[in-house]
Amino acid sequence: MVYSVEFRPSVLKSVKNLPKRDLIRIRKKIDDLSTNLPDPATTKMKGNNSFHKVRSGDYRIIYEIHDAKLVILVVKIGHRKDVYQNLP
Repeated sequence: MVYSVEFRPSVLKSVKNLPKRDLIRIRKKIDDLSTNLPDPATTKMKGNNSFHKVRSGDYRIIYEIHDAKLVILVVKIGHRKDVYQNLP
């Protein structure tokens, strides 16, 4: 199954400040997510939430999977030291 990828507006704003080399790597990882979704059991974040995470270098991509609509909603992209703070 091929999922479509959607971004929250805050994600698009925060990505503009990332280095170009890392941005290319993150974009490739997101494209891979849409065609080859990893096992949700391994990417699920701890706690009572619906978030999943995937690593791209020193950056993390936090996303939600909406199976009914075949959509991956990217919630947050950031450096590993502070991406987990203030999740929506």
